[in-house]
Amino acid sequence: MDPAASRPAVVIDNGSGYTKMGFAGNVEPCFIVPTVVAINESFLNQSRSSSKGNWIAQHNAGVMADLDFFIGDDALSKARSSSTYNLTYPIKHESPLTAPESREYTGEIMFETFNVPGLYIAVNSVLALAAGYTTSKCEMTGVVVDIGDGSTHVVPVADGYVIGSSIKSVPIAGKDVTLFVQQLMRERGENIPPEDSFEVARKVKEMHCYTCSDIVKEFNKHDKEPAKYIKQWRGVKPKTGAPYSCDIGYERFLGPEVFFNPEMYSSDFTTPLPVVIDKCIQSAPIDTRRSLYKNIVLSGGSTMFKDFHRRLQRDIKKIVDARVLAAEARLNGEIKSHPVEVNVLSHPIQRFAVWFGGSVLASTPEFFTACHTKAEYEEYGASICRTNPVFKGMY
Repeated sequence: MDPAASRPAVVIDNGSGYTKMGFAGNVEPCFIVPTVVAINESFLNQSRSSSKGNWIAQHNAGVMADLDFFIGDDALSKARSSSTYNLTYPIKHESPLTAPESREYTGEIMFETFNVPGLYIAVNSVLALAAGYTTSKCEMTGVVVDIGDGSTHVVPVADGYVIGSSIKSVPIAGKDVTLFVQQLMRERGENIPPEDSFEVARKVKEMHCYTCSDIVKEFNKHDKEPAKYIKQWRGVKPKTGAPYSCDIGYERFLGPEVFFNPEMYSSDFTTPLPVVIDKCIQSAPIDTRRSLYKNIVLSGGSTMFKDFHRRLQRDIKKIVDARVLAAEARLNGEIKSHPVEVNVLSHPIQRFAVWFGGSVLASTPEFFTACHTKAEYEEYGASICRTNPVFKGMY
C-alpha cells in the first residue's frame, strides 16, 4: 500500500439517516446524502414476471445492474414526482456489532467492484471516541451515546475494544422526535399542508428545539410570556404556491423530552435514556465503571439539542448519587465510598463525530499498516474483513 499511502484515504460513514463521505484529514465530510434508495416498483415487477429464473439468479448473485433505481437526494425527488418509485432505507436499526458476513460482503464489493488498494471497517463507537483527539487527550475508554436518525445505541468501549455484552439499544431516535413534533402540531390544528408536514416538523426540530431542565417550569414560562417563547414558521404550499404560517410552541421543548420521558410518546418503551446509560455501565466489568462514567461521549445529529448534555449529565448523576447513598445507608454509614465522577462530553463536531474520528485515525501513519490490502484479499479471500485490529494511532 506504499503508492496509496501518499494519497488521503476516503472515509465513509453509513448512518441510518445520512451517509457522510470525504477525505481523511478534513474537518467535515465533503458530501452528505440521505441514506435512501428509490426503486421503480413497476420495473421491478416487470423484470420478475418476464424472466423469473434470470431475475432470481441475478438477485441471488447480488447483481442489480439492470434495476431502475436512484439514491440520496435524487431518490427523494424521484419519489415525490412519481408514484411508481418506492423509498427503501437500506440501513435501519443496525447493531454496532455488525455480523461478520456483512463485513465480508462489504469487502467483496470494495475490492472487486471498486478495486480499492486497502480497506478498514471500523466500529462507529470507537471512531466517536477518537473524535476527542482535538479537544483533549484521546481517551479510548468511555461510553458512546450514538443517537442517529433511525437508531439509538449506548456502547461501552474499554481501551478501544467494544464490550459487546453491555451494548444497549433504545427504540427512540431522531426520526421519532420529528414524528412527535409533527403529531403535536397536527393535534393543535396548525395550518400546515399535509404533504409538507413531516419536512416542516424536521426543520422545526433542527432549528428551534431545545432541552429543558424542568418541564413544568417550561410550560409556565411559555404560558406567562408567549410572545418571547412562541416562534413563527413561514412556508409556501408546494402545490399552490400560497404562503402560510404557523406557531411553534410547546413542541420546542417537548420534542427532545421523549428521550427523558419516553412514555409521553410511546407506551411500548418507557425507560429514560439516563437509566439505559446507567444500566449499560453497571453491566460492564466492575474495574471499568468509574472510567466509563467519567467519559460519556455524545455522537449523532440528534444529540445537538441545546443543553442536551447538561440534562443528561444531571439525570445520570442523580441516579448514581442515589445508589451511593442507598449503599451507605445499608452499611449504617460505617464505610464511606468515594464519589463517582459523571462527565458527559459535548463538542461542536459531535454531529459528524463518527466520520471525524475516522478522518483523524486515517490520517495517522499506523492506519495504512492496519488496513487489509488487495493482495491479502486475493490470497485469503473476504474472510480477512471479519476482524479489523485496533492500531496504535488510537492511543
